[in-house]
Amino acid sequence: MDFVESDEHRDLRAAVGSIAAPYGGSYYAEHARAGEPCAELWKDLGDAGFVGVNVGEEYGGGGGGLVELALVCEEIAAQGAPILLLLVSAAISAEVIEEFGSDSQRKEWLPGLASGRTKVVFAITEPNAGSNTHQLSTTATRSGDEWVINGEKYYISGVDEAEALLLVARSGKDANGNAKLSLFLVPTDAPGLQKTRLPVDVMLPEKQFTLHFDDVRLPASALVGEEGAGFRQVFHGLNPERITGAALCVGIARYALTRASRYANDRQVWDRPIGAHQGISHPLAKAKVETELAALMTQKAAWLHDQGLPAGEASNMAKYAAAEAAVAAIDAAMQTHGGNGVAAEFGLLPYWGLARLLRIAPVSREMILNFVAQHSLGLPRSY
Repeated sequence: MDFVESDEHRDLRAAVGSIAAPYGGSYYAEHARAGEPCAELWKDLGDAGFVGVNVGEEYGGGGGGLVELALVCEEIAAQGAPILLLLVSAAISAEVIEEFGSDSQRKEWLPGLASGRTKVVFAITEPNAGSNTHQLSTTATRSGDEWVINGEKYYISGVDEAEALLLVARSGKDANGNAKLSLFLVPTDAPGLQKTRLPVDVMLPEKQFTLHFDDVRLPASALVGEEGAGFRQVFHGLNPERITGAALCVGIARYALTRASRYANDRQVWDRPIGAHQGISHPLAKAKVETELAALMTQKAAWLHDQGLPAGEASNMAKYAAAEAAVAAIDAAMQTHGGNGVAAEFGLLPYWGLARLLRIAPVSREMILNFVAQHSLGLPRSY
């Protein structure tokens, strides 16, 4: 396993950066404040083949893996333009459909996902079932040649931008009485699907929604993979979500440190740059160390996933480390700017909100610590 970037990866990073840099922080901050998608940047990334860098070449993708997609996520964030929907449409949906979808599903959905012209968002979270996936109450009931969906989903990102949902629902019980989970592709304009905007105070380009399913009828072909095997299939998408979330955080931290270092060098008080003072320089240096460590764990997790090796531990650790590093970096950057840290002119606050959100989602830091305690250290469960 080599953590030295290859020439190919350096070229990919440079190409992605050249697309994202002209948009930069002001573009992202304006769209985050307005709650409007970064559609122009998404289109440019898609046209260049970077949204679908992890999709197979036979479907119009780049033929790469999660290592390459994580690099794309990191680099756009490092240029000041993190796009949250790459975590769900490219990392979860594309990975799951390519791995478990039927031939017809792959042919129908993957070319659009690869080009960026189609988005498929992920619907798993419910008001009464957050991290405890076994408690999902949304049901999928077989009715002749159709599936009938009833229930509710919560905090679903980007529904207004997407053509379909990758839905997780209960489709029955196994021999032990436990819920069987299955995955379905649900068009966002399906009759019986009600979409309600969920207001949040975090400044984000992507909108959040509550979804109500009232006898939503789907053809049998909407089932993704094997009925009842959804739990295993879901984690093939959740690890990539955590890895790309970590990559986005690493990029946010890099962007924050670049901005803060520039300001600390340029801003002079008492005839010297403020960066000469350890009260300014040490928090930034500490955040730099933490960012580089998080980047290494993110690379490791992506590599393990691409090799088909167990990646759960590394994915969780990467997401934990990177979110902590991003929050520390943007907080230090804001402190370096003093009052300007919250001024709209400098546009730092939206990044703090996104980094802070990524300490909670897609899995909270506390649940990651539970995972490490139980699975890595062999300690008893606390719940």
